[in-house]
Amino acid sequence: MDILKPDLMWIEGRCYRLNIEDSSFRGEEDEQFADDGFAEGNSDCPVEELGESFEIETTEDGRYRASLLIPRYYFARVVGSKGAVRRRLENETKTQIHVPRQGQDGCIVIIGSTKSMVSAAGRRINLIVMSARQKQQFTHFLSIPMVGDSIKKRFMIFKEEVLDICKNSHGIDASIFQVPEKLHLTLGTLVIMDTNDREKAARTLAECKESIITPLLKNRALVVCMAGVEYMNDDPAEVDVLYGKVHVKDGSRMLQEVADGVIDHFCSKVMTLNLKCQEGSRNIERHLMLQTSLRKED
Repeated sequence: MDILKPDLMWIEGRCYRLNIEDSSFRGEEDEQFADDGFAEGNSDCPVEELGESFEIETTEDGRYRASLLIPRYYFARVVGSKGAVRRRLENETKTQIHVPRQGQDGCIVIIGSTKSMVSAAGRRINLIVMSARQKQQFTHFLSIPMVGDSIKKRFMIFKEEVLDICKNSHGIDASIFQVPEKLHLTLGTLVIMDTNDREKAARTLAECKESIITPLLKNRALVVCMAGVEYMNDDPAEVDVLYGKVHVKDGSRMLQEVADGVIDHFCSKVMTLNLKCQEGSRNIERHLMLQTSLRKED
C-alpha cells in the first residue's frame, strides 16, 4: 500500500486511515522467540483462568480440533526461532499445531487426541498473543468526540488569544494546537492488527451502546461543557500537554460513569477478544487535549 495514499474507511461521516498490517519480521531468525515465557509453572496468569475464545470440534477420526483466528503478525511468535516454541507447545500438550505460512492469512489449527489437550494448547497460544499485544504501542484509541460548534468556536478564540498574548514566548506557535475537528476525550487505547480485530472492536463498541450508554442516559441528552485548563506537571515551564477541563452541565458524574462503563466493558473482553485494552485515566475531566509541544513542527 502506498503510504501517501492509504486505504480509508468512512464511518458515520468520519474518515479513518486503515493501518498497515506489519508482518515483515521473521520469527525463525529472532532468538527472543525461542521461549514463549508462558509455561504453566511461571505464568503470572494461569492458563486455567483464561476463558476460551475458540470452539473445539470432533473430527471424523475421533480426534479433536480447534481453529484460532489470530492476526498473521503473531504467527512468528507462536512458531518461535526455528520452530522452537511450536515444538515445545506440541510436546507439552501432546497436540499438532498447524500455522499458516509466512505472509498468508488463516487460522492456527490445533489437533489432539483429547479435548483437554487441545484446550490447553489453545489457551497457551492465546497467552503468547496476549503477551505480544501488551508489549506493542497502541494503534487505535477509544474516544468521545468534542466537536460541537460552540466548543470549536471558543477553542479557536482561545487559540488566537494565546498566539497574540504569547507571540514572543519561546515554543508558542500555531503548530502546537489541536485541530478543532479532532478535539476529543480519550477513554483508552487498543492494539488492533487486522480486519477481524476491527470487527471485534466494533461489535464491542456496539455492545457498549446497548448495555451501558443507553441504560445510563435513559434517552436523556448529556450536556457537556468545557471551562478552564489543566496540566500534568509541577513546573508550568516544563508542560508538554495542555488539557481542557470538561464537566457535565448539571453537575452529575454521568460522563465519568459512561466512560468507566465503556472502559470496563472493553477490558472485560480482552480474554475473549484477544485484544489489548489499556485503561485511560479514571479522571476524564483532564482528557481533552488542547495543545501539545509534541505536535510542534521543526
